[in-house]
Amino acid sequence: MNKLTELNRRRFLQGTGIALSLPAFESFATNTSASGDSPRRLVCVGNHLGFYPGNFFPKEAGQDYVPTSTLKPLETHRKDLTVFSNLDHGLNGGHKGVQGFLNSIKKEEADGFPEKNISLDQAAAEHVGSATRFASINTGIDRGTDMCWTRAGVHVPPINNPAMLFQGLFVNSPKVEREAERKRLRHRASVLDALRDSAGSLNRTLNAADRNKLDQYLTSVRDVERRLQMSKDWLDRPKPKAPIDEVLNEQRQHIDEVALLYDLMALALQTDSTRVATLETGLGFRTAELDLGSYHGLSHHSKSEDRIGQLQIVEAFLTSKLSDFMSRLKEAQIFDNTLIVFGSGMSDGSRHSNRDLPVLLAGGGVQHKGHLVCPADQHNRVPLSNLWLSVLNWFGAERERFGRSTGTFSPMEIGKG
Repeated sequence: MNKLTELNRRRFLQGTGIALSLPAFESFATNTSASGDSPRRLVCVGNHLGFYPGNFFPKEAGQDYVPTSTLKPLETHRKDLTVFSNLDHGLNGGHKGVQGFLNSIKKEEADGFPEKNISLDQAAAEHVGSATRFASINTGIDRGTDMCWTRAGVHVPPINNPAMLFQGLFVNSPKVEREAERKRLRHRASVLDALRDSAGSLNRTLNAADRNKLDQYLTSVRDVERRLQMSKDWLDRPKPKAPIDEVLNEQRQHIDEVALLYDLMALALQTDSTRVATLETGLGFRTAELDLGSYHGLSHHSKSEDRIGQLQIVEAFLTSKLSDFMSRLKEAQIFDNTLIVFGSGMSDGSRHSNRDLPVLLAGGGVQHKGHLVCPADQHNRVPLSNLWLSVLNWFGAERERFGRSTGTFSPMEIGKG
């Protein structure tokens, strides 16, 4: 283990990063008052292969826990984060269960829910609407984790090209391109109008089951219309001046892309280009760049000390980039108005377990609890959706339910560890 740590020390410390923040929940007392002038922001970070439980969860509850290898890079921000034990989304299926991290609903099971399998970030984005140029910015390494979903049950793929994200944030399109886009928007709007009118006429002739299908279709149409309107509203508004050199379209190692995407997300939040951002670390994240074996192979550790030791390096790398990101948000003075969700819909990759998920919240100007141990007993377990419901209420998107929630995340539900 010492040899592995020494071997990877240089790569582990490479890169620049940014910081995120967290909201005030009913279960937390606010320790700093968020400025009424500054909008609230939400950032969700998900890792497809989970985090080895022994590397992630401390043994002690409360503020005085001994940090695990995964939490050590976050020591600077100990007072600004909460680690949760014994929370999960109630799903099984290993890799398939990962897609339910931010909604607790699999796509195949979404038809019975009013908002289908909409994810936490997209629910927050709907609340933002056209207040910012981008309702949300979704980024990812490799193909991502299938983490983000609209209320129509459509997957939102991540942007995995930093140059493309930089262009979208800071490079103004030439007038001729804007005019062409305006024509495309008008054409799409007219097509949607025709589809909506036809669907309205058809509705009177359908039975209950078919009306339900039609309603889902119209929901998709309304979602597209909303996005078109946002594009139209922002088409001619100049973008902010880039505070960094242009990010070029070139080949990069995945470990460099993690830091760069964090940087660009921080700038997007700082310039109020968006108030909702996500970052996904996909199945194909290249750990060979850290001089380690295949990440997927390492996740199937079978309790091998060598593989678990290598996982410590990978996972500590990921939290070190999160720590850098949090520091950057503090420097920008937006940390106390930003909530960061960090974790995975997978727990132990070796067992393909979706139980007791690694979940961490940071920032938001709240009094954090250190390591918060929730009830482990099956009859008293708190649904992860309860926490997401409280996140949405903190964000300002007041609602009574989200996903499979049974209520908000309240102090009554918090175990004593």
